[in-house]
Amino acid sequence: MSLSRKRQKELNRLRADALELWGAQQEVLGRANGVAQEAGRQAAHLTREEVAPRVREGYDQYVRPVTRAAGDVIQHNVVPAVGTALGTALSVADVAHDTRVQAAVKRLQGAKGELTKRAAPEKSGPGFGTVLALVLVGVAVVGIAYAVWQTFRADDELWVAEDDSTEPPAA
Repeated sequence: MSLSRKRQKELNRLRADALELWGAQQEVLGRANGVAQEAGRQAAHLTREEVAPRVREGYDQYVRPVTRAAGDVIQHNVVPAVGTALGTALSVADVAHDTRVQAAVKRLQGAKGELTKRAAPEKSGPGFGTVLALVLVGVAVVGIAYAVWQTFRADDELWVAEDDSTEPPAA
């Protein structure tokens, strides 16, 4: 396909303009890359100098005291309560296995006689000790859950940022 001289000149001019535009775009992209790299360096400096100390300060001021208080609550309230509940349950179990208590229970059953045995059929379910132990475990679980909930509940006033503006209020 042959082109006229006029069309050939227009195409050559268009090609030259396109090459010039391509070069300008490459220059702009190179400068944009340099600006982006410098912005990344500045962001890293800002993070190191401003953000990290504020995060550390916020952690020390807000999170650490709450976790320390939660640990104190668990150590001084929950652990003694669980220990007391377990001790009580073990004491009840020891008393139930004592030979003197078993002998007294047998004497009471013998005194009631056959009339009681016919009136109240034998149960084949959990006994009083089992129910008491389950209740004590339930109370302990509820106590621990409450302590954990108190530790991790949201406290809206805890995270309110202070106003650091130095501008005087508008009159």
